[in-house]
Amino acid sequence: MGVYLSTPKTDKVSEDGENDKLKFGLSSMQGWRATMEDAHSALLDLDNDTAFFGVFDGHGGKVVAKFCAKYLHREVLHTEAYAAGDLGAAVHRAYLRMDEMMRGQRGWRELQALGDKINQFTGIIEGLIWSPKASDSNDRHDDWAFEEGPHSDFTGPNCGSTACVALVRNRQLVVANAGDSRCVISRNGQAYNLSRDHKPELEAERERIQSAGGYIKMGRVNGSLNLSRAIGIIFLLASFCSYLSS
Repeated sequence: MGVYLSTPKTDKVSEDGENDKLKFGLSSMQGWRATMEDAHSALLDLDNDTAFFGVFDGHGGKVVAKFCAKYLHREVLHTEAYAAGDLGAAVHRAYLRMDEMMRGQRGWRELQALGDKINQFTGIIEGLIWSPKASDSNDRHDDWAFEEGPHSDFTGPNCGSTACVALVRNRQLVVANAGDSRCVISRNGQAYNLSRDHKPELEAERERIQSAGGYIKMGRVNGSLNLSRAIGIIFLLASFCSYLSS
């Protein structure tokens, strides 16, 4: 999936920050892709004790990656599990909320605002990585399901994104992943993977896909997607659900 340029865009966009506990740095480059489909979150102050970092690699468009960068950390904050101190359960619930929130009238409206249009295979050319502004994080938590309009039956976007996030609270580190972005930690110069890539060729992933009515062709789910888990890509989810319901 995706369209490529004849020459890569090599301009880099970098950012850094720090507080009394942590420092971070990040850099992005569009490369050969015709559009910049990646986004990130880097929040040192999710609350007074917790930092949140996320990388979202879009495929088939930019809007799901941007949606996750804007809303995933907010949903973590609004879970009962987070209030109870269970970061792992909080992130798990927030991941599931992303697909829920991208449906219906409100989901359609938010995706339109983030991407100007929703297209299964292309996005609007954008040269810079996108991340939420600090002011975005204080919006009130809406009950999206009650918003009505001409797109109330919108089932969600056909593009998607990986989501690899890390929460740091004091000496606790919690990592969550969907897709093939990867979290790595360095200890004394040695790199250790903290997440596992979700690829169709993995036995457990292949069995899960096939049991849901899907198939693997040329290393891709239904011959289309080269990763086995993601946020979004509703057209694949719909095909599995259709198979199961029949």
